[in-house]
Amino acid sequence: MRVTLLDYGVGNIHSLRKALERARAEVHVTKDPKDVLAAEAIVLPGVGAFGEAAPRLKPLAKPLLARLEEGTPLLGVCLGMQLLFEASEESPGDPGLAYMRGKVKRLAHDKLPHIGWNVLAFREDDLFAGLSEGTHVYYVNSFAPAPEEPVTVATTTYGSTFTAVVRKRNAWGTQFHPEKSGAAGLKMIDNFVRYAEAWR
Repeated sequence: MRVTLLDYGVGNIHSLRKALERARAEVHVTKDPKDVLAAEAIVLPGVGAFGEAAPRLKPLAKPLLARLEEGTPLLGVCLGMQLLFEASEESPGDPGLAYMRGKVKRLAHDKLPHIGWNVLAFREDDLFAGLSEGTHVYYVNSFAPAPEEPVTVATTTYGSTFTAVVRKRNAWGTQFHPEKSGAAGLKMIDNFVRYAEAWR
């Protein structure tokens, strides 16, 4: 299974690549729009600020949206998840991909960024196959999406309950870092690769 890992200058490429390779995926790192159009599956990473990432992603926006509409499996990680939405309070005026309706909002907690392990509350979904209740995942974030359509498949509570995982058709986004979330996170990445393999 070949997975296209997008390197647009703000991603955690190394650890995601290692996790995907552990899931027996052939990883192709690129920033070429033509590679996106030919991708069998896509991982959209992201670390840092929405306002820095959104302009860097712009050259890839049209091919990404085209592939999403065609049903190509995609996994957005952390900031990569946020970029699937319309906009962010962190950087007003910088548009996201708007594949999912809603905006990214600041977490309701006095202590930010939110760094560390938290319990993931999830409903049945392909991404969580083989996981049990009480699964912990690792976060580094101050913002999270507030979807305006029914795409939330998992939540976490930190001050208040927020969206931790979204799914729309064959596209997922995780606010946490599965590549840094131990066995549970690696299982999710493996589940994504297996789903993409079956879809192909």
